Amino acid sequence: MSTSGTYNFGSIATGGAPGLGEMTLYAFNLIGIRNTSILQEHMESARMASNLMLGRWSSMGVNLWAVDLITVPLVQGTSTYTVDSNTIVMLDAYVTVGTGNAAQNLIMLPISRTEYASYPNKTQQGRPTVFWFDRLLSPTVTLWPVPDGSQVSFSYYRVRQIQDANLQNGQQVELPAYFLEAFSLGLALRLAMIWAPDKVQLLKGAADEAYQIAASQNIETSNFYISPSIASYYRP
Repeated sequence: MSTSGTYNFGSIATGGAPGLGEMTLYAFNLIGIRNTSILQEHMESARMASNLMLGRWSSMGVNLWAVDLITVPLVQGTSTYTVDSNTIVMLDAYVTVGTGNAAQNLIMLPISRTEYASYPNKTQQGRPTVFWFDRLLSPTVTLWPVPDGSQVSFSYYRVRQIQDANLQNGQQVELPAYFLEAFSLGLALRLAMIWAPDKVQLLKGAADEAYQIAASQNIETSNFYISPSIASYYRP
């Protein structure tokens, strides 16, 4: 048996992922439009559809390939810090106390606007234990208690927006290989709404199925434990 022995297709890391232009041509083929019939207006609708779909996917769940760790230096007496506008949601967060071998990462918990508003002394200093992510167009994160100077930094994992999809220079779409089919079918569905309405129903089922299959692999394979606290039920 002879096989390629390579794993390049779909891999951005090795340069083997197809560009947006290639997937756009394939999407148009799926709705019955041949490459030689594609005009500038077809490509413009594909660029818009691609980015709208990626924006929707950014908001649909935790895309593991778009999760990164951000570390913010803390300033004594400063409670609110800017957050990149491409941040969709904050996940786990911790504050670092000490440096070098003595450094400790202490977990922090998220709170709501209502809970933060209920705190009577918002200038109280100490080790921050909670954070409020204010999801504005220019978002911020507020820590409480306010850093007292013994904390070095605030770190958080976040889900960021998927990078823009562009047609120029053979640019690739920021997706793992197992999401490429879902992208192609999803793009074809959106293009069919404009250029081939008769194929919308046929493509919708295929696009939804492809997304669900890809999303089922977009998970962390770790154990999850639930331990009920029963201490309050039993008193000596």
